Amino acid sequence: MKKRLKIIIAVLIGLSLFTSFTSFYVPAESLQIRLYAHLKVNSVLLNVTVGNYKILADGNLIAEGGTESQFKLFLKGDSILLYHNDKAIGNFKYLKFVGNETDEIKIKLLNPDRKPRIYQNNVSFSVSEEYIRIINDVVLDNYIAGVTEAEAGSRSNLEFYKVQAILARTFALAHINKHVAEGFSLCDQVHCQAYYGKPKDGIIFKAIEETKGKVVVDDNLNLIVAAFHSNSGGQTANSEDVWGSHTTYLRSITDTFSVKMPNSKWERRMLTDDWLMYLKLKHGFPTDQPEAKSIALNFKQDHRKVFLECSNSRVPLKNIRQDLQLKSTFFSITEINKDSVLFKGRGYGHGLGMCQEGAMRMSKTGYSYTQILNFYYKNIQLIDLHKLSFFKDE
Repeated sequence: MKKRLKIIIAVLIGLSLFTSFTSFYVPAESLQIRLYAHLKVNSVLLNVTVGNYKILADGNLIAEGGTESQFKLFLKGDSILLYHNDKAIGNFKYLKFVGNETDEIKIKLLNPDRKPRIYQNNVSFSVSEEYIRIINDVVLDNYIAGVTEAEAGSRSNLEFYKVQAILARTFALAHINKHVAEGFSLCDQVHCQAYYGKPKDGIIFKAIEETKGKVVVDDNLNLIVAAFHSNSGGQTANSEDVWGSHTTYLRSITDTFSVKMPNSKWERRMLTDDWLMYLKLKHGFPTDQPEAKSIALNFKQDHRKVFLECSNSRVPLKNIRQDLQLKSTFFSITEINKDSVLFKGRGYGHGLGMCQEGAMRMSKTGYSYTQILNFYYKNIQLIDLHKLSFFKDE
């Protein structure tokens, strides 16, 4: 138990390490999130929308800007040319806009052109790999709020937002050092968690507050891999069937809440010859043998399977899904004529953990966020990281 306590304390200390970069406002718990991580950014337009920001350039305070301020940043060699209200300030290696916990700044990429987004707290700019790198030094719960909307969508209900917030917080703390070698903790892409800044739906902040500090752990008190997907098709998957490793909490369950939801069913047609040739050439499946050919053209899944198999030949369904860009591995195949086969699929995503559409339905029919979490994840506990007395030795 002492070892687990040290791990939790280390996580919290890790959070606080991200707060030591400025002598101005420092949030108690913050993360450094790389923004627009997938883009090659050359120029940026900034507008302060709430509060007053101090601008640090190469470590020195050079300006302050309130809601009347506009800033433009242009890549210039290995530096950034800064304009303040259309007046050139100079070229700098590193810029940091430092605000308070409630301050907000609007970021509009000019090249490449992207719609503006609102970000809270601090934002820094530097040159990395010949482009402008943008880092949001953001309070943990503000980040969780942004992730919750990005992953769950807007116009949902409070109870579902609570579920998504807890999973987002669990993932963030479990992966806090994912990009530490690159100088930040997480990126804003689905590679980590989608994050597009401050959410538009204000109810999300209520969900964050009502689940503050709560995370999900397994029966060994380790933070779980907070996997979720769009729709299970009526049955979730086991972790070993998708990732190859067994967990006590990602277990296959019957999920009636996901059926009749938008992504519960799908279809895909394919030429018979293309399908058989794909199996033979890519996976060595003996489609020239009558039995194997019959299985390939009449494959049924009433319950989730892991392989398309015949005798000693086994083709992982997850490989077929990836190769053919199918919505899920939960599909059956029928030959609809001499030339074509029909994939009749169920669900959308890898099938592990929480089904988002099923969870939405559960929340709308009166289930609480704790009931939803315990339905989709087995052998788990919901704990508050800030109440470390929970981890005292018995």
